[in-house]
Amino acid sequence: MAKITLQDGSVREYPAGTTLMQVAEDISPKLAKNAVAALFNGELTDLNRPVEKDGTLELLEFDDPRGASVYRHSSAHVMAQAVKRLWPDTKLAIGPAIDKGFYYDFDGEHTFTPDDFAAIEAEMDKIIKEDLPIIRRELPRDEAIKFFEERDEDYKVELIRDLPEDAVISIYQQGEFTDLCAGPHLPSTGRIKAFKLMNLAGAYWRGDERNPMLQRIYATSFPKKAQLDDYINKLEEAKKRDHRRLGRELGLFTIVDEGPGFPIFMPKGMILRNELENFWREEHRKAGYQEIKTPIILNRELWERSGHWDHYKENMYFTKIDDEDYAVKPMNCPGALLAYKQSLHSYKELPLRYCELGLVHRHEKSGVLHGLMRVRAFTQDDAHIFMLPEQIIDEIKGVIDLIDRFYKLFGFPYHVELSTKPEKAMGSDEIWELATNALIQALQEKGMEYKVNEGDGAFYGPKIDFHLQDSLDRTWQCGTVQLDFLMPENLDITYIGEDGEKHRPVMIHRVIYGSIERFIGILTEHFAGAFPVWLAPVQARVLPISERHHEYGQKVFDKLIEAGIRAELDSRSEKVGYKIREGQLQKIPYLLVVGDKEAEQGTVAVRHRKQGDLGAVPVADFIAKITTEIKEKTYD
Repeated sequence: MAKITLQDGSVREYPAGTTLMQVAEDISPKLAKNAVAALFNGELTDLNRPVEKDGTLELLEFDDPRGASVYRHSSAHVMAQAVKRLWPDTKLAIGPAIDKGFYYDFDGEHTFTPDDFAAIEAEMDKIIKEDLPIIRRELPRDEAIKFFEERDEDYKVELIRDLPEDAVISIYQQGEFTDLCAGPHLPSTGRIKAFKLMNLAGAYWRGDERNPMLQRIYATSFPKKAQLDDYINKLEEAKKRDHRRLGRELGLFTIVDEGPGFPIFMPKGMILRNELENFWREEHRKAGYQEIKTPIILNRELWERSGHWDHYKENMYFTKIDDEDYAVKPMNCPGALLAYKQSLHSYKELPLRYCELGLVHRHEKSGVLHGLMRVRAFTQDDAHIFMLPEQIIDEIKGVIDLIDRFYKLFGFPYHVELSTKPEKAMGSDEIWELATNALIQALQEKGMEYKVNEGDGAFYGPKIDFHLQDSLDRTWQCGTVQLDFLMPENLDITYIGEDGEKHRPVMIHRVIYGSIERFIGILTEHFAGAFPVWLAPVQARVLPISERHHEYGQKVFDKLIEAGIRAELDSRSEKVGYKIREGQLQKIPYLLVVGDKEAEQGTVAVRHRKQGDLGAVPVADFIAKITTEIKEKTYD
């Protein structure tokens, strides 16, 4: 008998050979129906796996990211099987699950087009209705190579040959289809309920441009059609909200051929940007930060001491000045350290919090550039905190509170991830353990749940990353808190302790927006260009009905400007309906229509971009209303 410990701590016994699916059915038929995979003794595995020893069991459903990955990887196998049925000579490459979907890479004579999608989906439907069991087998290395050589699957043979000699080689079979795969998978093809092929792309085999170009089919799948429909609707909405299109239409920014990756902000975009920066400065002033500005170009020797030369130079731009090597800064931290070194500091001054809106440049390949989301020049809302070792936990918690205040203002839920020592890093394991444990302690004292990303820290220290969720349920990594014991050592910064001796401070690197440019791109899509009133480049537009109302419209406009409201007067000889439609397309929060009645009564007919016609109100009342919204930074 095998003893199985469940998540609630209870223990059940089952005969050896009982499958995890049978265990799930014994616990709850509903649980067995919804389960897609299992964690047995911490190992992700198939539900068809027989239990041969004692262990802990966690059953995973689709709403667990690990369960969704298994579900979609099985969907990729179904798609590959359908392609092989329709075009038998097609060769299989790889077909992993990815965020929100999956893909499979193929090589063959047939050139896929979107016109093929209907036939592939119809064949996938057949395979799902056949409810084929998905069966795992393990093969000796030579037998596995022979198996795929006989089927003319060159890519699979190459993958097997590249595996370590002692690797376990497994294959998964569903009906006539067999694939090389580590798994795990769903129990059968019938578990897949809703799917859709999305698009096509070319992809080099193993990402190497020297290798053959394969055809990649992207798709997605969900356990419920309603979930698929919601996902498709959000994709369509995302296209409408594309910040690149809205940036042009709303006159916010542009990127020109003369400067790929180097955005140009237009007047309205600068208003939005300045409002974000003004808010940032005010909040940092209240939180005890002092603003600095450091040079964009600094000597190579500094970047060597900081560690960037060895760990980051492939992403940097360089120049020569007076026959010496200089680098354009990819990060602000060395400059902040230089600022700290300009005077002698006592332990009584710490923590010392420097903040900087620092322009950085990073070399990105042209193929990954994307509007404001991926650029070559951007402004980080950086801060560097220099502190005593005993101040670490409180300072980290203070940064977490500040980040939380920012994200709540914009209506962003978020989750937190902790990233640990990467393979290529400075410093000893002991230092990294000390820094990582400090971040964990701060998160625990704040009562925050977090996910661990092993090996994804910065080269100088572990970090906490904040992933915000927008109105279309997409996540964006923006804020980060990095704890650094190493760069203060590399650049030899000190403070005078209570004992009169020199000591080494500890350093926090952190951002909230992350990149001002990218954050504006995220906000544009999050709000679909309909920014909160306090951020809107134009907060109100006055629309005289006809020429005889221009004089009164001008008076209203002047009062708005005097009150500090960003207003426009549309005095064109156009019908008011046309002016209203154009104002709505420009996402202006308030349109103020003025005619005979309004001029006579000293009012404005207010139209809100979402709530529609709000009726006529005295000009003073409208000004009081909008100024309150601006001050309180409310949003629709």
